[in-house]
Amino acid sequence: MSVSNIHHFINGQAAAGSASRTQDVFNPASGAVSARVALANAADVDAAVAAAQAAFPAWADTPPIRRARVMFKFLELVNQHKDELARLITLEHGKVFTDAQGEVARGIDIIEFACGIPQLLKGDFTDQVSTGMDNWTIRQPLGVVAGITPFNFPVMVPMWMFPVAIAAGNSFVLKPSPIDPSPALLMGELLKQAGLPDGVFNVVQGDKEAVDALLVHPDVKAISFVGSTPIANYIYETGAHHGKRVQALGGAKNHMVVMPDADLDQAVDALIGAAYGSAGERCMAISVAVLVGDVGDKIMPLLKKRAEALKIKNGLELDAEMGPIVTRVAHERITGYIEAGEKEGAKLLVDGRSFQGKAAGAGCEAGFWLGGTLFDHVTADMKIYKEEIFGPVLSCVRAKDFGEAVQLINDHEFGNGTSCFTRDGNVAREFARRIQVGMVGINVPIPVPMAWQGFGGWKKSLFGDMHAYGEEGVRFYTKQKSIMQRWPESIAKGAEFVMPTAK
Repeated sequence: MSVSNIHHFINGQAAAGSASRTQDVFNPASGAVSARVALANAADVDAAVAAAQAAFPAWADTPPIRRARVMFKFLELVNQHKDELARLITLEHGKVFTDAQGEVARGIDIIEFACGIPQLLKGDFTDQVSTGMDNWTIRQPLGVVAGITPFNFPVMVPMWMFPVAIAAGNSFVLKPSPIDPSPALLMGELLKQAGLPDGVFNVVQGDKEAVDALLVHPDVKAISFVGSTPIANYIYETGAHHGKRVQALGGAKNHMVVMPDADLDQAVDALIGAAYGSAGERCMAISVAVLVGDVGDKIMPLLKKRAEALKIKNGLELDAEMGPIVTRVAHERITGYIEAGEKEGAKLLVDGRSFQGKAAGAGCEAGFWLGGTLFDHVTADMKIYKEEIFGPVLSCVRAKDFGEAVQLINDHEFGNGTSCFTRDGNVAREFARRIQVGMVGINVPIPVPMAWQGFGGWKKSLFGDMHAYGEEGVRFYTKQKSIMQRWPESIAKGAEFVMPTAK
């Protein structure tokens, strides 16, 4: 099998770069190396930023309606190539093809939102704030901005960033995960085909060396990041230290509360899909089920049966429900958590470690396979409860009542997403109001906001002041300017030595 080389995309064309370091890219289903990706050094980052800096003035001066037309053309091209993007995701990430299609579709939502940038950039105006004087505000782009994105959504998460940033008049440097780098290059090619000027969108492949170069580069004005909490904290502190605007989304430990009055069949469906979809490698995956009152004894046999029956196959098989783990290192980390849960006394009802690659289909024997894992009687002092596992492991916790369930969630250091399944309107209202979490679902297991709402958590799940995409994204990628104006005929004679006031 031939192994291709994956390069950067700088100033509208493929660029090999100056670095000699590379990293293997794997097909997680087979375990085979499919490509080698170049890892950028500071010189490669400099080249990408220089291209973006050179392209910025003309792009920023382009009328918003013309920038929107490029986005409309890009939207058309992404729709034409959406299955190609989804296939690249499955081949390098491992998630099932239908899930990858859903990822691309949610990215398309953001492009559609960005096409409305002329309306989104409108300022406000006040006539006669003082005699003969008017005041208005405008929003202007920042300059060169960068996105550092994770492996688990190689299309959707970059699209949380660059369509809004570019439509607002910025130029963009994307540093995707080296685990699944190919989708970023296809997006770059589609932007070029859409008529985006060279240099406005650039891709530098790489690891920490590339990240650090972006964080300290004087021409990079803002950084958007999605990943683990320790790295998000590092990105936030380092970027802020170097005077950058930073938006860093971190880890999660998302709870789903099941009340005694909930529809158990719906709750089981929700937990199975949200815990094991994408092999649990989602920042919005449900990893903790909080079972209130007697619902635990009723629901656990149903969860066990469904977890054992998961269709775990090569993600290119259209009936697959769960694919492989993204890398061997991730596989080892997740199995380590399962071992820790056993040692700490949680009841292991379904052990995903017993799943063998040969059961996933031909050619999968050496892949990074793991079955769905289910724990019961997990407690808040256990490692598998406190830490983000980022794998197909569902931990079930018992709570005596609604108040204890809410307190359990509010006491956790993460506050990304949460859900409550109930038929009681008052419980639903109180849960939504009292919970200390950024994104809340009522009978919705994965409450990812739509493109115009904005995505972001609380507590250690977000470092920075603004959520991703939506109007929050427009504010993040622009700066407000206030303009006050009057004309000579309305100016009174004489110098003014006091603070200006309305007259």
